[in-house]
Amino acid sequence: MNVGQPTLDQLRLFLAVVDEGSFNGAARKLGRAISVVSYGITTLEAQLGTVLFDREGSRKPVLTEAGKAMLAQARAVADDIDALMAGVLSFNQGLEAELGLAVDVMFPTNLMAEILREFQREFPTVRLRLHVEALGTIAALVIDRAADLGIGGPELVPLSELERIAIGEVQMIPVAAPGHPLARMDPVPPGEARKHRQLVLTDRSRLTEGKDFSVLSADTWRLGDLGARHALMREGIGWGSMPDHAVEADIASGRLVRLAVPEAPGMAYTFHALWRRDCPTGPARKWLLDAFKARLQQCPA
Repeated sequence: MNVGQPTLDQLRLFLAVVDEGSFNGAARKLGRAISVVSYGITTLEAQLGTVLFDREGSRKPVLTEAGKAMLAQARAVADDIDALMAGVLSFNQGLEAELGLAVDVMFPTNLMAEILREFQREFPTVRLRLHVEALGTIAALVIDRAADLGIGGPELVPLSELERIAIGEVQMIPVAAPGHPLARMDPVPPGEARKHRQLVLTDRSRLTEGKDFSVLSADTWRLGDLGARHALMREGIGWGSMPDHAVEADIASGRLVRLAVPEAPGMAYTFHALWRRDCPTGPARKWLLDAFKARLQQCPA
């Protein structure tokens, strides 16, 4: 048996009858005559070769088993069309269809999550591609157009292709487990930190390949994941610098100790927003930039 293809208008008539509970209610909701609604449903049933509503013995139409089976798919189709039309309208108004965002691993995770949750609410039609990386990889992603906006750390190498503005900072502090030899020294003698394994972030960027930043020890373990580095520090396997917000609870509980290392007593890690100079600014990207800047500046130092 051949089944006819319903129109979007027929599906909306069907959903309106279900939602309003009557043909009269659907007609009022859609601003149509009740005869138009009734004819539309009858035509839809004829095309599908099945009865969607049981109209016998009640003034209120009741979904048949076939109608119940069709309901979820009909809603999905209508929702997809609504999303499509909203996306086209937004695009015509200058809103980006998709946006790439690269965020430095040092950025406070809870703040990033809050911003992205608000972004989804504010721009439901924009498809966001998120990258969380370290050091020079943020700038590399923006240069390669894999990200439209980067939230990166201090400038490691000058890049003429990028615009860069400072948006705030966090404090980096040297820490180790209380059982680590450096934790038993206060202060740590000059040169002593070089004798102990330092846990550092791997910079996977081709822009800064072969360069070290804030590395003191010749004995290093290089990790691409800030969480893994944090876990190894808590186990006493090495020392290193961490964002203060990431180790605040560990220091308070005694799981980590702030080190008095004279060569690296602590430093401000300045975040910058990065974007290509030849890439026009859309409303979603501007919203993200403003949100990251505002939220970071509200964060207590």
